[in-house]
Amino acid sequence: MKIIVTGSLGNISKPLVQKLIAAGHQVVVISNSAKRIAEIEELGASAAIGSLSDQSFVTETFGGSDAVYTMVPPNFGASDWKQYIAGIGEIYANAIKTAGVKYVVNLSSIGAHMPSGCGPVSGLYFVEQALNALDGVHVKHLRPGFFFTNFLGNIGMIKHMNMIGGNYGESTKLTLTYPGDIADAAAEELLNLPFSGKSIRYVKSDEITTDEIAKILGDAVGKPDLKWVNFNDENTLGAMIQNGVPEEIAKNYTEMGAAMRKGEMTSEYLKSTPVPFGKTNFKVFAPVFAEIYSQS
Repeated sequence: MKIIVTGSLGNISKPLVQKLIAAGHQVVVISNSAKRIAEIEELGASAAIGSLSDQSFVTETFGGSDAVYTMVPPNFGASDWKQYIAGIGEIYANAIKTAGVKYVVNLSSIGAHMPSGCGPVSGLYFVEQALNALDGVHVKHLRPGFFFTNFLGNIGMIKHMNMIGGNYGESTKLTLTYPGDIADAAAEELLNLPFSGKSIRYVKSDEITTDEIAKILGDAVGKPDLKWVNFNDENTLGAMIQNGVPEEIAKNYTEMGAAMRKGEMTSEYLKSTPVPFGKTNFKVFAPVFAEIYSQS
């Protein structure tokens, strides 16, 4: 099969490409950087260099493909982040329709049932809707939890303030996902194409409380007394802006954290049938976190 992979060679897309190539498929990787061409070709894939905001480019690249893996890369320069995400979803949908693609595996998120109130994840709601509106196209939406790798953003706080925290709530249990487990799920769907119509697959790697997160990461970096500190929304927003995060992005992340704290983000996921855990729990990720921590 010819399979298109978006997301360049990120934490999910790269291992996904490796699995697809190993299975003997023709893979085209979309990237916005020509600097990635050599690395993409070394994996055995072809590179398509261009912008996902360019409808003509995306449509042409999707042409002749049997399946596509879609994801919306972050754009921290967007003036309206949700609208940007929704817009890329429309471009994908138009390209899939015009190119005649029949199978799509789409990276979404737990919480994508919320058209508002969940930060960037509410943008993914509209991506799902755009893909679901396609006639004769089979779509599997992958809905992972909060990425393990998101906690890398707390390294500075741990190093300089001897604490870790957020506005997710005190002792809140979080549904977490390792990017590699998402790559495994995407590969399984693309290699077997077992799905028809429009459907959702939740992907999780661990479910632990914020206090447990602090303990695991603290032990890993030599700070066994590390504690989780709960911040209110106002302080969370202010701290991110003070640390250089654009206000639009900070507002969206704060909104998502509030949805996690209130249980709104996981409400639909919790109604689903039991979801099996991936192969990588948070303790397995801790040494990876510690290595990056030591080098920062």
